[in-house]
Amino acid sequence: MYRSLLLFASLTLFLTACSQQEPDFESDNPPLITAAEKGDLSELDRLLTQDSTIDVVDACHWTPLMKAALNGHAEAVERLLDAGADVNLTDKGGYSAVMLAASNNHARVVKLLLERGANIDQVETTGGWTALIWAAKLGHRETVERLLTHQANPGLRDLKGRSALDWARAQGHQAIIERLAEKG
Repeated sequence: MYRSLLLFASLTLFLTACSQQEPDFESDNPPLITAAEKGDLSELDRLLTQDSTIDVVDACHWTPLMKAALNGHAEAVERLLDAGADVNLTDKGGYSAVMLAASNNHARVVKLLLERGANIDQVETTGGWTALIWAAKLGHRETVERLLTHQANPGLRDLKGRSALDWARAQGHQAIIERLAEKG
């Protein structure tokens, strides 16, 4: 149990460290990443018409699409996808936009990404978690449902051998336990 908490805490710290940024005047982030992270649609539109590199990365290798997905900015996600953003790029830890959206319970963004071809069963490299494992562990019922509707594999296991169902049970998320048990 202690090791699980330690893993979860370290992943949370990693995600937090990579998702925070300095104010604009001190930031090293490309403007497109800043606009996507804030959900600033007018700035995003302006930058997209200037032939910005759509999949530019920050120090954590997060793209504008990842930042918009993480923060639940569905309209920004849609505009970035329309402009040609790669829906399946991953950061240094193997996290994708769909995984970031799922871990933050942004079900609408998850749906958009999946409809545009996101790898639903992408596995991050630090713990072997998928979007479904993240959503189940954190109790994000609507996101779990969206992922299952789009055929996420509930049988996948993390590096410790735990499935989404195992995590839901450990956290006591009864509705998610029942839904995952139905899927077998």
